Amino acid sequence: MTLDGFDSERSARITSVDWAALAEDESKRLQALGVDEGAEVAIMHRGIFGTRDPIALRLGNMTIAIRRAHAAAITVEAI
Repeated sequence: MTLDGFDSERSARITSVDWAALAEDESKRLQALGVDEGAEVAIMHRGIFGTRDPIALRLGNMTIAIRRAHAAAITVEAI
């Protein structure tokens, strides 16, 4: 399941990231923040508008916001 469709009330482990679906600068930024295989994430909040953008994630001790299109490139499994 991809992160954009994952339930907001559960934690997940990133199993893969489709880096080819992202621009090079976006990929580098996400990797610098710790978005990579094996990382544990939790969706904290979704935007209120129709696109539900951005998505706030808890990643380690950080809360980061990513676009839904970026979340669609991240495959996760529930933990």
